[in-house]
Amino acid sequence: MKNYIFKLLLAGNGGAGKTSLLRRYVDGFFDESSIMTVGVDFFIKELIYNDTHCLLQLWDLGGQERFRYLLENFVMGARGALLLFDLTRMPKIGDILEWVNIVRLHDLTLPILLIGTKLDLEDLIAVDDESALHLKNTFNMIDFIKTSAKTGYNVEKAFEMITKRLVDASKY
Repeated sequence: MKNYIFKLLLAGNGGAGKTSLLRRYVDGFFDESSIMTVGVDFFIKELIYNDTHCLLQLWDLGGQERFRYLLENFVMGARGALLLFDLTRMPKIGDILEWVNIVRLHDLTLPILLIGTKLDLEDLIAVDDESALHLKNTFNMIDFIKTSAKTGYNVEKAFEMITKRLVDASKY
């Protein structure tokens, strides 16, 4: 069995749901009282994909603008990124561009998975699939998926998608 260690970045504006998504994925629960990440937080998760053992190092990048100058050092060595936005608020193209530039600072072709969060807030959804796919295509991201950390919907699937991409790319 092959073993891989992948450093993955979770990026997006403050309040997008990065920490909630990570807690759901790593610890299996949703914490209603999640507090703002200051700087960077770090999680680890193991998974088996196609007879391949993967250790994911998950770097939760604080979304507040005042911490962004700290992030440069943390993105080095990343193999992929999850870029999150809140489906209840139309993302500003400038914010998405800034996050893409941060995570791709050391690798202009870094695979990024675009993730729309808070799908459980059905009545408040402000971003349609067409707009999200436009963002994905504009910034050459690998895919787009909608999730809910609260219900757990598509959380595992999102991490499986990026892991599959990295394992498949590592075979060549």
